[in-house]
Amino acid sequence: MEPHELSVQETHELLASRKISAEELTRAYLERIQRLDPKIKSYVTVAEESAIEQARAADQRLKTGEGVTPLTGIPYAAKDSLSTRGIRTTCSSKILENYKPFYDCTAIKKLKSTGAVLLGKNNMDEFGMGSSTENSGFFTTRNPWNFDYVPGGSSGGSAAAVAAGLAPFTLGEDTGGSVRMPASFCGVTGLKTTYGRVSRYGLLPLVSSFDTIGPMARSAYDVALVLEAIAGHDPKDSTSRIESIQHYSEILKKTESLRGLRIGIPKEYFVEGLDAEIDASIRAAIKQIEGLGAQAVEVSLPHTQYAIPVYYLILFAEASSNLAKYDGIRFGLSERNGEGLLDVYLKTREVGFGAETKRRIMLGTFALSAGYYDAYYLKAQKVRTLIRQDFEKAFETCDALITPVAPTTAFRIGEKVSNPLDMYLSDVFSVEVNMAGIPALSVPCGFSNGLPIGMQIMGPHLSEEMLLRIGYMYQRQTDWHTKHPPCWND
Repeated sequence: MEPHELSVQETHELLASRKISAEELTRAYLERIQRLDPKIKSYVTVAEESAIEQARAADQRLKTGEGVTPLTGIPYAAKDSLSTRGIRTTCSSKILENYKPFYDCTAIKKLKSTGAVLLGKNNMDEFGMGSSTENSGFFTTRNPWNFDYVPGGSSGGSAAAVAAGLAPFTLGEDTGGSVRMPASFCGVTGLKTTYGRVSRYGLLPLVSSFDTIGPMARSAYDVALVLEAIAGHDPKDSTSRIESIQHYSEILKKTESLRGLRIGIPKEYFVEGLDAEIDASIRAAIKQIEGLGAQAVEVSLPHTQYAIPVYYLILFAEASSNLAKYDGIRFGLSERNGEGLLDVYLKTREVGFGAETKRRIMLGTFALSAGYYDAYYLKAQKVRTLIRQDFEKAFETCDALITPVAPTTAFRIGEKVSNPLDMYLSDVFSVEVNMAGIPALSVPCGFSNGLPIGMQIMGPHLSEEMLLRIGYMYQRQTDWHTKHPPCWND
């Protein structure tokens, strides 16, 4: 088998037995990226020199046996909103095109401590503002299953890289579905973590009250291995949770059934507008999970209908505030050919930000302005509380919820980009999770017209272990996650 065909666990076994070196493995991935990624465009930056240097350090660990972890020598990539010391971190925006942080975000720092090897940074919608990776300031990432279709967003490059065998795993960031939607569209497994489970220190923020970092890989087991490495309390992030981290991978190995679990099926997610083949695939997956010992029950999340307007009102407001720092003075792009300071501000932001980013900044500024704050932002926060309470009530009668990730499979490049509202509606089944702060896992569960379908498994706060168990057991019974796009053997 070629290196890219192996799971994280299989790759670890080869490295540990010295049947392949970390440097050989890294060079194989770098060669594959060089050969295939010009068609897919999943990477913004490939850090070849530092990757080989990290691989050689990993080989030393493997040789001595000291400090070896399941991720030692394993290559990976990260969404370009995660700060990486000395490596470009652009958020796929012209305004940060040449920005190189002087520090690593905590999640990257933790992966470094395991001996994992960073291959590079993945393309995304500019500052996470999009559902298709068409809003990148540089180029559009293509879905490996069909190059005419989007990979989802905003972590589209990260999902496409895993699907095409350009990285065994990646780190994404999820604000309103930005890990789960691309995972669904690209046929990989992606985890949106509990808010605070993984430190956000060093993540360039979009919506500080929604943003979470989570892994993508081919299987729930591989996701579990990565989560073990990046989760945990961080004193540099005041929102990070202090609860201890479980050995998720060991728990999965011991799981034999889902007996005793009650699975809630929210009726508001199976409605008109949901693609018929997605509906059928999710219901078939639920039947298989019932066959593993779980019991399915219908539940209600009555405020789901308000999720999209509430989510976007809060997103616009917080994004406009978070992006105010990009002014052409302190770092990033600076257009200084003006008549004064105001000219610098205006010209820098005009040239540096894309159309969608500008749209959201303007709408957010309006929502926070005097006379409108109470009517829009404050009211949205109150409804957000009702949405969170819906989930709390549902989890009184069930352990987890199962829904589609999105109402459709991947759509054609250009199909929705001219209609922002249509694009926003793509997130209708994913944004609620972020408003509630709960975890959710996307796992492949079928195909429609040759494009993957993702199933979303949601749970209460800090229930990642349970979600991974459900995903793991489902994947032991099915082979959807083992399917590969046409470019896999190129």
